Amino acid sequence: MDFKDFNFNPELLEGLLAMGFRNATPIQQQAIPLILNKKDLIACAQTGTGKTGAYLLPIMNMIVETENRHNNTLILAPTRELAQQIDLQVEALSYFTNISSLTVYGGGDGIAYEQQKRSMREGVDLIIATPGRLISHLSSGVLKLDQLQHLVLDEADRMLDMGFYDDIMRIVSYLPQVRQTVMFSATMPPKIRKLAATLLKHPEQINIALSKPAEGILQQIYFVHDEQKVPLLTDVLKTGEYKSIIIFASTKEKVKNLGKVFRTLGLKAEAFHSDLGQSERESILLKFKNKQLPILIGTDVLSRGIDVEGIDLVVNFDVPHDAEDYVHRIGRTARAATKGTAITLVNSRDKRKLVSIEKLIEKEIDRIPLPEHLVAIPEATTERHARPKPAAQKSGSGKPKRKFWNKKPKASSKEGGA
Repeated sequence: MDFKDFNFNPELLEGLLAMGFRNATPIQQQAIPLILNKKDLIACAQTGTGKTGAYLLPIMNMIVETENRHNNTLILAPTRELAQQIDLQVEALSYFTNISSLTVYGGGDGIAYEQQKRSMREGVDLIIATPGRLISHLSSGVLKLDQLQHLVLDEADRMLDMGFYDDIMRIVSYLPQVRQTVMFSATMPPKIRKLAATLLKHPEQINIALSKPAEGILQQIYFVHDEQKVPLLTDVLKTGEYKSIIIFASTKEKVKNLGKVFRTLGLKAEAFHSDLGQSERESILLKFKNKQLPILIGTDVLSRGIDVEGIDLVVNFDVPHDAEDYVHRIGRTARAATKGTAITLVNSRDKRKLVSIEKLIEKEIDRIPLPEHLVAIPEATTERHARPKPAAQKSGSGKPKRKFWNKKPKASSKEGGA
């Protein structure tokens, strides 16, 4: 389903198209019409299904077309990182609109806290917040949400797992009873259904299952130190016969740095991020789609929006935070029953992430040994991190545990698989 079919405000649609978004995901196809019709909604959808856009797009469309925009929408998120990610999507999607947003979370200094207070007094359209810091602003009387029209709980199950139930209920006590409430959760345990029954009125329900990676994707892992990532990837890009490549990094800053590094190394690569102007983004995407640009570097926002055929290599320069994002990233290749390769660079801090990924896809990913000339890299190329200590830890039996870092790699498989 094309985004044009939702009859979005032209300025919002222009931002969507400029970022390379064309077709709605299944969760977006189902959720957007319901939210536009101001229905309460509970949706079970994993990260990587397009769930953030599923609620942001209809709510932003209503904000653009309403006169009552002062503190119009509140989005609650369990962590600062997720709040920041949501705000990045708001920033990108609202590029041609005058929608204003504010992120509210703990951990900042006094200056940041005062800036938040000033923005709240002036009023913004959309507030993205973690529960703890938001309560402090509500309790002080700085923030007034008595005119709020939309409440969104993103990753509601995670918020409850982190002990935010009482905080959520306290926040809701500051809100008007007449409002639209939307809840997204990766799982639907009894505690989530109980929360939904408390907060939502006659809600619609959506349940979207995350699909497994395509059979045609050859998935591979290299265990590396951070200092080895760029030399290894440079080797792969220069020696492999890959014509269309996407590289995913964890932050916008790292995307920018990698673009500079690869160009310095003689590789034709471009960084794609929200700091670029509209014409620059459109030009980069067009060149990539037309195969004039072989290497495109971006964050997970790119993985959810780009629709390009013929991508034969996806590289996870950083392991994604969520296992579902891994599935969505590598799904950019091997489309329409074609073949493709997905390479993930895993450092010593990524053990739990890798376990979650392999559990989700129900497959152990092939371990590929490093080339001999890259086994010892003395200096970092883009970042410096402390290397893991080589000493083995001891188990309760007194025998040393083999560390995850030293896990023996498997031989490369010639067959792709899910």
